[in-house]
Amino acid sequence: MAKDMMLYWGSGSPPCWRVQIALEEKNLQGYHHKLLSFDKNEHKCEEVMKLNPRGQLPTFKHGDVVVNESIAVCMYLENQFKSQGTQLIPDDVMEQALVLQRVFETSTLQQKMYECLFYNYFIPEPERHESAQKRHKENLKTEITLWESYLQRMGNGTFMAGRNFSMADVIFFPVFAFLPRFGLSQEHYPHLMEYYEMVKERPSIKASWPPHWLEKPTGGDTLKDL
Repeated sequence: MAKDMMLYWGSGSPPCWRVQIALEEKNLQGYHHKLLSFDKNEHKCEEVMKLNPRGQLPTFKHGDVVVNESIAVCMYLENQFKSQGTQLIPDDVMEQALVLQRVFETSTLQQKMYECLFYNYFIPEPERHESAQKRHKENLKTEITLWESYLQRMGNGTFMAGRNFSMADVIFFPVFAFLPRFGLSQEHYPHLMEYYEMVKERPSIKASWPPHWLEKPTGGDTLKDL
C-alpha cells in the first residue's frame, strides 16, 4: 500500500508535517518521498508542477490518485485506511464534531502565527511598520489564549479534542510546535505547554520531526514575552 505512495515535502512546513504524521499514525511507513527546498524554489520544479499546478507542498500521489491540500490528504488517508493504525476521526457524533471543529479552527492559529513570526519575510522592508508587528503579536496572543482555555476546560492529560489522539492533533500540533520553538512561555500557557511536551514524545511525531529543527533546535525568543 505505502509503496504506491509518493510525497513531495518541505522541512518544517506545517502542512507537510501533518501529512507525515497521518502516514505514521496509519502505519503507512515505507512510502516514497522527496524532500524539497523552499529556499531553492524546488517546489516549483516540473516534477511537482505536473501534479500540483499551484507548485505547493505537500504534493501527494497514491497510485493514480493525486491529493494536494494537506487536510484533504489527511482525510483521504483516514478514509482509505480507517481500520488501520490510529482511528483519527471518531465514530461518536459529538466527538467527531469537536474533532472537525478543532481541525478547521487551526487555520486561524496558523495564519496569526505566520503573520507574527514571519512578518519580515512576507513584508518588504519599506512597507514594514512597528504598529503592524505589535498588532500581529497581540492577535496571536489572543488566539493562543483561546486554545489554552480549551485545554484548561478539558483537564490535564487530554489531547486537543479529548482523551484520544485524533485528526485535531494531526492538524494542530505542527502549527503549534512553532510557538515553543520561538520561546513561548510555559508559565503563561501551562496547559498548552503540557500538551506540547506530551505529544512531542509520540512515535509519529518523533519519526516526522523536521530535519532542520534537529540541527537547529530553537528559532529564537520572539515570543518569550507573549
